[in-house]
Amino acid sequence: MSTTSIITVNFHQEAVTIALLQSIGKSYNGKDVEVIIVDNGAEQNQEHIFQPHFENIKYIQSRENLGFAGGNNLGIKQAGGDYIFLLNNDTELPAGCIEILYAEFEQNENIGLLSPLLLYFDRKDVIQYAGFTPVNHLTGRNATIGELDRNEGQYDDKSYQTGYCHGAAMMCRKKDLLKAGLMDEGYFLYYEELDWCERFKRIGKQVWFTGKTHVYHKESISVGIDSPLKIYFHTRNRMLFIRKNTGLINTILFSIYYTLIACPKAVLKYVFNHQSHLAKWVIKGLLWNYTHHKNSKTLGFNLQK
Repeated sequence: MSTTSIITVNFHQEAVTIALLQSIGKSYNGKDVEVIIVDNGAEQNQEHIFQPHFENIKYIQSRENLGFAGGNNLGIKQAGGDYIFLLNNDTELPAGCIEILYAEFEQNENIGLLSPLLLYFDRKDVIQYAGFTPVNHLTGRNATIGELDRNEGQYDDKSYQTGYCHGAAMMCRKKDLLKAGLMDEGYFLYYEELDWCERFKRIGKQVWFTGKTHVYHKESISVGIDSPLKIYFHTRNRMLFIRKNTGLINTILFSIYYTLIACPKAVLKYVFNHQSHLAKWVIKGLLWNYTHHKNSKTLGFNLQK
C-alpha cells in the first residue's frame, strides 16, 4: 500500500491542530500515514502537546513565521511518503478520505494535484469549494465552483479537471512534486497554491477536483475576513501571480487595469465604509509590486506601519 505524509502548519493554534490530529487518528493508525507538524513562529518546542494525539508524528519547530508556503516547504523536505497531502490545520478528515484520493491517482496518471470537496465545518451542508475556474489574466479574477451551494450530493460521483486546487487540502505524488519543485515562498500567504498549480501544469500534469470524498474546513480561524494581513497579501499577490505566470504584454495590460481601476475601487470601498485604516494596505500591496522584482522574497509587510 502507498504511504502518505500529511503536512500541516500550526501558527499559535494548538487546540485546532490537535482536533485535526484526532480526526486523522479515527481512521489511520500511523502505519501508512505520517503527520508532519510545522510549528511556525514557535519560540518553544511543543512536540509534547501534539504527540499524544497521533502515534506517527514528525514535529518541526520554526522560530520564524515562514508563512504558508515556507512552512509547507519545510515539511515537504522531511516527508517520507509516496504521496504528499497538504492540509490546513483548521480542517478535519472523514473516514476513507485518503484511500479515495489514492484511487483517483491510480485511475489517472495525468493527475498532478488533487483537491477534494470542501465543506464548511460549522455548516456541513454548505459547500466551500468544488473546483476553481481559470484565472482571467487581464483581471486576475476567477470563481469558486459550488461556493455556498447546499450540498445535496451533486458532486458525490464527480471528478474533473479544474483550474486550481484549494490550499486547504491538496494531494500530489512525491515523484511529481520533485519535478515541479517546492512552493514559491515569496508569496508568504495567498496565491501560492495557484502558482504551484501552474508549476505542475508546466511539467505536463493536470489539476483535478473530486467530490467522491470531502474535507471539513473551519474557514476564517487563521485570518480575519477584513484583516490588514489578508488585504495586503491578497492585493500584493494577485498582481505577483500575473507577473509570474503571464507574458509581458498581458502583465502591462493587467497592471493598467489593476492600478487605475481595481485598487482605487477597493480603496474607495474601505473609505466609504469608514475603514480607511484598511485602505492603506491595498496601496501598500500594490506598491510592493512596483518596488520588488517578481522573484523577490522580501515581504515588505509590517502591521505596525
